[in-house]
This record gives sequence, C-alpha cells and structure tokens, in this order.
Amino acid sequence: MKFFENQFTYDYSFPAVSLAYFLRYPNPYSQHVLTTDVIDRYVDPATQRLHTIRLHLKKSKIPSGILKLLPKGMGGSDSSGQSYILEKTIVDAREGWMETESRNMEWTGILSVVEKQLYKRLQSEDGRLALDGLAADKNAEQTSVKTTVTFRSRLGQGKMLAKRRQDTGEHEEEEPRKGFFSSLSTAGIQRTIELIGVSRTKEAVLKSKQGMNIVLERLRSGGVVAVLDGMRQDREAAFGRDGPWKRVWLQGKDRPIDNDKS
Repeated sequence: MKFFENQFTYDYSFPAVSLAYFLRYPNPYSQHVLTTDVIDRYVDPATQRLHTIRLHLKKSKIPSGILKLLPKGMGGSDSSGQSYILEKTIVDAREGWMETESRNMEWTGILSVVEKQLYKRLQSEDGRLALDGLAADKNAEQTSVKTTVTFRSRLGQGKMLAKRRQDTGEHEEEEPRKGFFSSLSTAGIQRTIELIGVSRTKEAVLKSKQGMNIVLERLRSGGVVAVLDGMRQDREAAFGRDGPWKRVWLQGKDRPIDNDKS
C-alpha cells in the first residue's frame, strides 16, 4: 500500500471553493471526464450537512507500465475505454468544511485508488471571516485543501495469502512462477503498480488545481452564469456538439448518430 499527500490553499472563500468543486466538470484540464450524474443528495436534518453521491464517467487507459505486468488480455484489447468513479461529499456550510472521497470502480483488483480531500475555511489575518462568497482578495477569506490518496494493488493476493505461515502469521515470499510473474514476486509487482499510480497522481492533482482555479476565476468575474457558459464552451471544444456526451445517452460510442434529430 502506498500513499500520496498534498496541501494547497485557494485565495477564495469557502463558499466559492465548495461551489466550484461541484461545478468543476468540464474544464480545459478535465477533457477525460465524459459525464457526471448525481445519484443521491440530501441534507441531514440533525446536522444540516449536505450529503451528495455522484458518478463520473471518464475516458480511461491502463498505464503502459502497469499493462506490461499483466497477463495478456487482462487490461482489455486496447487498454482504453471508459470507467466510473464514485464520489461522496459532505459539506458543512456553517462550520466551513467539506469532506470528499472518490474511488475507482474498474480494475480494482489491479489497483484500487481512494482519494480523500478535506476543504477548510481559513480566517483572514485580522481574525474576521469574509462574507462575500466569491471574494478573491488575499486579505479576505481563504480555503485550504488537504488531499490524501491511497493506492492498493491486490494482484495475486490470493496466492500471497496461501503462502502465509501458520506458526508466525508472516507472509512468505512467493516463489518465482512461470509467465508474467517469472522475474518478480507478487509483492514486488504490487509495489511497482502502486508506485506507478503515485507517479500519475502527482500530475493529476496539479491539473485538478488548475481546473479549479479556472472555475473559481469564472465565478469571481461573472458568477454561476459565467461558469455555465464556460462549461458549455469547454464541452464543445473537447467533444464537439455531437461528441461523447451525446453518444453516452445513446448507449454506446459506436452507435450511429442521426444529426437531423438533434
């Protein structure tokens, strides 16, 4: 199991950052995100906290470094396609914090990735809180975010458990096997896959920040209307008017599209 952690501060108030989080797709740095659907949303009557569950459909591809470690055909015919990400969020507007958790729903046996974020409202230098929710003044309210990502590969886990020593409870190093495990132990392959996941996440976190900053700037300059207009432009720039968004609704990217009915 491997971990990645990052901390960052937005020069925007918590209401702006939390709103931008829910409006961040699409943006110029998230062209791999095809659709976003709200599965459940409610306000807990006891805590007044907003709970949301969303499902993101994304274009995906198994990294070539991981693909080389897999048996032939395990990663798909072309190692690309679509995958789902399950996202859960809890927002406490009064206390000024938001917790998020996102996890992949595909290839979890190869690599399970769980990303957790904690957004917190920060006070201004004079101890007061900004009331203008879209403020960008560095002397006004800011919002911190701590990101923690956990990577766990279970590839060959059953074989490892079978090798556990009964007297000590320790894992015994697996003997070399034929085929794709010939040069590495199961544990070694798992560590390699997890490290590749960590490396790719560093770049993904940077792009996520850049995308959020674009949405926040749109909020600051033109409010929600500017964000929605930007989303439309980004979607058309990335996919065209009849791109993957429309294909998803028609249940399959290979299904013919009749433009006369659009």
